[in-house]
Amino acid sequence: MAVGAGSPAFVSLACVNVVVAANASGAYSPFGDITTLMVWQKGKVEFVEFFAIFVPSVINYIIPAGIMHFAVPKITPEPVEEKVRMKPGAKGDIVLFASTIITAVSFKNFLHLPPALGMMLGLGYLAMFSYFTKQISNRRKDEDILLDAFSQIAGVEWDTLLFFFGIIFAVGGLGVIGYLELLSQTLYVDMGPTVANVIIGALSAIVDNIPLMFAVLTMEPEMSLDQWLLITLTCGVGGSMLSIGSAAGVALMGTARGIYTFFSHLKWSWAIAVGYLASVQCHLWFAGLSW
Repeated sequence: MAVGAGSPAFVSLACVNVVVAANASGAYSPFGDITTLMVWQKGKVEFVEFFAIFVPSVINYIIPAGIMHFAVPKITPEPVEEKVRMKPGAKGDIVLFASTIITAVSFKNFLHLPPALGMMLGLGYLAMFSYFTKQISNRRKDEDILLDAFSQIAGVEWDTLLFFFGIIFAVGGLGVIGYLELLSQTLYVDMGPTVANVIIGALSAIVDNIPLMFAVLTMEPEMSLDQWLLITLTCGVGGSMLSIGSAAGVALMGTARGIYTFFSHLKWSWAIAVGYLASVQCHLWFAGLSW
């Protein structure tokens, strides 16, 4: 939005591209998306095994980006002279972020403990770092240094977390009363796992991918590692086909209000769908699977 401030067409197109890129890049890492994290924590796919869908994820992005490239307005933006500096303590935050990821992975792979414990330990890192920056801020009387971890946690969107709790609770209820078992029979036995995983991925453009992945994990169909990687891929990138299909799209609609809209994204849904199917086919080739 800063680069293309004078070109709404560029901003709209760039937002579509960002949504596809954000979802595609999150599909091949356990920390890239909540759905991949769920699959990893459930023990269906090991940490390094996720990188098998790196190339399909790149294809999912490259194809629609290549198509949209021809619609980019041929203009040159005005240069921006503003100089932005990192705040004091920013580099420390970056190191702590990397340390938290390493801690969570180590807890799971070496200590066989839930990754959540590693993430909470990372929160402890941040709280300690926050304490020291607060002391420095008070000493120098410089509010720019202040990092209050607790105020950041207080600002978490608890309504959103409660929404996910409620919808996962509802999906669990469907599993208890037997509806998910019937759905599993229809999808994974009658249609086959490949078709089922592709359909569920496409549905994630309409229904949030978190309850869909939770439903699959609750059904726990008999699938090979390659099929679990396929559902991870499709559930991760399927939401790109609509602006409301992922958190990235919803966030950008709020940020670029009136420029990036549901219909401006829908205009390119066909190109994104081509990339979606191409990424699925790529994974099937690599894994030696068929439709």
